[in-house]
Amino acid sequence: MAAPEEMPDPLATIFRRLIANYGPITLMHYMGESNARYYAGKDPLGTGGDFITAPEISQIFGELIGLWLTDIWTRAGRPKNVGYVELGPGRGTLARDALRAMKHFGLEPSVHFVEGSGALRDIQLAAVPGARWHDDLSSVPMRGPLLIVGNEFLDALPVRQLVKTPGGWRERMVGLDGERFVPVAGDRPMDAAVPDSLRAAPDGTLIETCPAAASVVYEIAGRLTRQGGAALLIDYGHDAPRTGSTLQALRAHAKVDPFEMPGEADLTAHVDFAAMADVARSRGVRHLGTVPQGDWLRSLGIEHRARTLAEAAPQHAAAVHAAMERLIAEDQMGVLFKVMGLASPEWPDGAGF
Repeated sequence: MAAPEEMPDPLATIFRRLIANYGPITLMHYMGESNARYYAGKDPLGTGGDFITAPEISQIFGELIGLWLTDIWTRAGRPKNVGYVELGPGRGTLARDALRAMKHFGLEPSVHFVEGSGALRDIQLAAVPGARWHDDLSSVPMRGPLLIVGNEFLDALPVRQLVKTPGGWRERMVGLDGERFVPVAGDRPMDAAVPDSLRAAPDGTLIETCPAAASVVYEIAGRLTRQGGAALLIDYGHDAPRTGSTLQALRAHAKVDPFEMPGEADLTAHVDFAAMADVARSRGVRHLGTVPQGDWLRSLGIEHRARTLAEAAPQHAAAVHAAMERLIAEDQMGVLFKVMGLASPEWPDGAGF
């Protein structure tokens, strides 16, 4: 008789043991391991989970993404052998709605999901039966144009923080105060990693970077340059340089202390779209622009589509309008969330930028 499978130690226990034996760990290590454990075996989405994303709020979101991709593909000459690639596709809702809109206009790409969670892959299979799964972009086909979408993907990648102390710049680490996890300044000088313009910043200044996000955008841009295609990266973040920590944690739709429950809450940070655009341009890809989500959705006709849905089902009109407002209103997702468009040098401009 096989022995029962042992449950892994809670991540908090592992971190406490590691810090006690070897000293503080980097924030990047803490966030990366926390999110890997968090996403490994659960579906965190929806009203019964910890957060809800735009595709789950309204079908219009995915439909408009599908129409945007169809439009730019059509104006690029309707090339063959196109692949639809989604990074972190959640429940597959966005892909299902986008692919339905694409098919209506003759675009039926092969479908590739970059997803590491086994639990979410099972749910995605039900939503998009023909999809193929990948652990990262390296195994996505190297031939044929790619239509790439990443919605709330980059924000979950681990960030690195540097803080100015009286002794110079140091990396922000995670240590222990008794049993509690607390941020602390590391002991190694990090001044060489700070831009010249910030070297003399006041004590307490904090800067945040995301090497993992930069790596993903670098790979996307290289693929588009070599293979053709376009990409939409949608997330909350800023489109101009800034300082300060944006690290946050969500559990049961409420913000919690990021250092309270590693592996049990969703850790995210704002995306630095200005830095991502610089990374993309370094590969020769075209940066179509970075605009607020509300403006982009309005330019694609979200208000007209919402009216059409409301007229078709008057009993749901209030819900349709409320969902639209959540996506585009300035005090909800309309301004905080940004849409960044990228395209191959040979492909046309994209609508809404």
